[in-house]
Amino acid sequence: MVHRILIVTAVAAEADSVSAGLALGGPGLLPLPGGLALRRHTGPDGGGPLVDVLVGGVGPAAVAASTGTALAHASLTSPGSPYDLVVSAGIAGGFQPLAPLGSVVVSTSVVAADLGAETPDGYLTVEELGFGRSAHPVPDALTGRISAALGAGGLPHAVAPVLTVSTVTGTAGRAAELAERHPGAAAEAMEGFGVAEAAAAYGVPVVEIRAVSNAVGPRDRAAWRIGEALGALRHTFELLSRTVFLEPSP
Repeated sequence: MVHRILIVTAVAAEADSVSAGLALGGPGLLPLPGGLALRRHTGPDGGGPLVDVLVGGVGPAAVAASTGTALAHASLTSPGSPYDLVVSAGIAGGFQPLAPLGSVVVSTSVVAADLGAETPDGYLTVEELGFGRSAHPVPDALTGRISAALGAGGLPHAVAPVLTVSTVTGTAGRAAELAERHPGAAAEAMEGFGVAEAAAAYGVPVVEIRAVSNAVGPRDRAAWRIGEALGALRHTFELLSRTVFLEPSP
């Protein structure tokens, strides 16, 4: 059973949507070092799944540190693995036409899209440089269960790589470059890879789930649909808390 889940968002508005969707009790607040706090949700009478929601900060470095803090705290206070699953969640830009506004993207892999080097012959990934990794694959069984739950709930979604960047794309040229470098990628955000790095250090499976608020490309705030995306995020976790969070682990 996936019964201990850590969900990490960048900002409070995303955490609010996630918490509102969870069909669980709470939340109670559990303080962590560094001024962080977990929003702890449990089932009736403390039974069922335990889901912690963490506002981890913006960008891969901040969220890696905060996720690592939550995992370290859990490993010290709970026997065995601290969590069964870590989820990076929030709103994001969607690559068109793969991920329309208001839809959801479930990651097949969590990719650090700009972790590498520019050379006269093109871009080199950090793997090609020999310094580490730039992607965390997500178990097929996990993405399949999440996709089935969202599909049964009538929520439009894509199952595809999600890119992590430190600078949000704001031009058509940059969007085309990323799409060419990472074929099939459906969304771009700023935190997933940091969450995944921390989860990997503790051996915990990770998945990134993003609701699409805007198109990746020229920055046009008038076209953003943040409220719609936050609503899709809430609906996503309402569906998952009644299905995937109660099923056997992959």
